[in-house]
Amino acid sequence: MKQTNTTTNFNPPFLLQNTHTQTILNSIKLRLPIVKHRSRGMLNASTPHILDCGDGVRLCGYYSGHTTEKTDLCILIHGWEGSSDSLYLLSAAGYLWNRGFDIFRLNLRDHGQTHHLNRELFQSCRINEVVGAVKQIQESFDHNRLVLGGFSLGGNFAMRVAVRAPKAGIRLDQVAAVCPVLFPPSTMEAMEYGPAVYHHYFIKKWRRSLSLKQKAFPEIKELKHIPKFRSISEMTDYFVRNFTEYPDLNTYLNGYAITGDALTELTVPSTIIMSLDDPIIPAKDIRELATPTCLKLETTKRGGHCGFLQDLRLTSWADQRMVELFQGASIGV
Repeated sequence: MKQTNTTTNFNPPFLLQNTHTQTILNSIKLRLPIVKHRSRGMLNASTPHILDCGDGVRLCGYYSGHTTEKTDLCILIHGWEGSSDSLYLLSAAGYLWNRGFDIFRLNLRDHGQTHHLNRELFQSCRINEVVGAVKQIQESFDHNRLVLGGFSLGGNFAMRVAVRAPKAGIRLDQVAAVCPVLFPPSTMEAMEYGPAVYHHYFIKKWRRSLSLKQKAFPEIKELKHIPKFRSISEMTDYFVRNFTEYPDLNTYLNGYAITGDALTELTVPSTIIMSLDDPIIPAKDIRELATPTCLKLETTKRGGHCGFLQDLRLTSWADQRMVELFQGASIGV
């Protein structure tokens, strides 16, 4: 049975113990000036790059490198309808950069104002292009070791990249996935039947994203029907039937699950960090993960969804934990 470490050193103050407080504060605009100030070195060093991911697919990201000497390179992937500029990603990137890591913040297809780069729409089963992006980053930037981190859907992508890395010629030393999507049907149910604030947030952002896609490619007439749908499940069902090769919603959702046997062939040292009170990723799905010896699961009682804010200065315990994991990879621990 897989070793499960229940983390005891994450104990937020009383005002930050609520799951929704953790989840919402992590991405609230109030935190933006704080995160930008802490990440100013990384942001000042940031340069855009268009990646050739194979099969004509182009993805965009931002590289922040130190100019003094070759160091370890960390690739970070945001969550669904986030971007390379999402607060949680900037926070992690800045924290890692300040501790000596070079950083590449990767945008998934149709995220971060990249809707014009590819005609076909983003969908979560498009794993090959993300594998291609990671390989292109590996080959384009000089580094010592290569590590990969992801949040929410980005954590899901990171774990699937890790499974495919050896066959793709990618030399990953460590992977850390924070609150990754485990079993998509459970996540969709949690968004639709949980607090309305999350459903409203994600459906609003998805509609905006699809609107930008239609502006970039006005010939995609099917997109004009999107505004009539009032739930994520209805929108996703229409999306699957009109824009993917999958025959139905369940087949598509199961196509990017990392539960069941999806991680059986994992050989890259990897850590999944989960909060047991996550309002979007149900903790019950943890027990459905495969148990390869290289996979470590760390759980906390509190933290919300990708929150893990540990003090009233809104600093992230997850950022610190990722550094510890990646520095351990650097010294072979």
